[in-house]
Amino acid sequence: MPGTLYVVATPLGNLQDLSTRASAVLRTVGVVASEDTRRTGNLLAHLGVKPRMLSFHAHSTAKRLETLLAILADDRDVALVTDAGTPGVSDPGAELVAAARAAGSPVVPVPGPSAVATALSASGLPADRYLFLGFLPRKGVERTRLLARAAQEEWTVVLFEAPGRLADLLRDLAGPAGGDRQAVVARELTKLHEEFRTGSLRELGEYYSSQEPRGEITVVLAGTGVPAQPPDRTEEARDRALALLADGVTRREATQRLIAELGMARNEAYRLVMSL
Repeated sequence: MPGTLYVVATPLGNLQDLSTRASAVLRTVGVVASEDTRRTGNLLAHLGVKPRMLSFHAHSTAKRLETLLAILADDRDVALVTDAGTPGVSDPGAELVAAARAAGSPVVPVPGPSAVATALSASGLPADRYLFLGFLPRKGVERTRLLARAAQEEWTVVLFEAPGRLADLLRDLAGPAGGDRQAVVARELTKLHEEFRTGSLRELGEYYSSQEPRGEITVVLAGTGVPAQPPDRTEEARDRALALLADGVTRREATQRLIAELGMARNEAYRLVMSL
């Protein structure tokens, strides 16, 4: 039988948040795959254990993945950990988990701390439904698209950001969402200088423009409270229907194509095609 890959959540800062089960796993496995071996080394030193540590991060080579899979194939257990929190949640891990499963290794989650859940729980904003966007791209079309998505989201939105770019993120969110939209900046969760600051995007942007933050940051943005309006695709649907009819497609088939390709309601697609 192959070894087991344990996906182990580790403390965000306070070492007392390490679960008894996570501690037991880290004390018994022979190999730990870590995003940052120095930070994980401190945790393992706290536990008084010295397993073999192998770095595994976003820029790891295919050879490192193969090494870890070979260890599992040799009936040796591996614990996957990240710098802090739960592996795979805006952190490396998904590739190894998928490969281990494909190779027949059991994958066992050992749940625990998560910056997303921790920030939501103390934000005071609704958390029954939420959208997690992680770190946004620094620039470009994809950043603009995700900023617009966050601004239009009905539910609470959670994002990660580096301290030096926090003021820019708050300002960029205020554009599409409006400066009065409420948000919470959670900083250094569970650590000595933990801070929650609540206010409008405008207020928070002004504050962090003059007071550059330090540490790890999670931003919780209030949702709109109303469903986002679907984009008006009437012109697109009309052009597509005209093209289909020009190609000799029957009206019935054109209607079916509009439903399948554009997600139109049947009655709406039928009325459009019959009007041409």
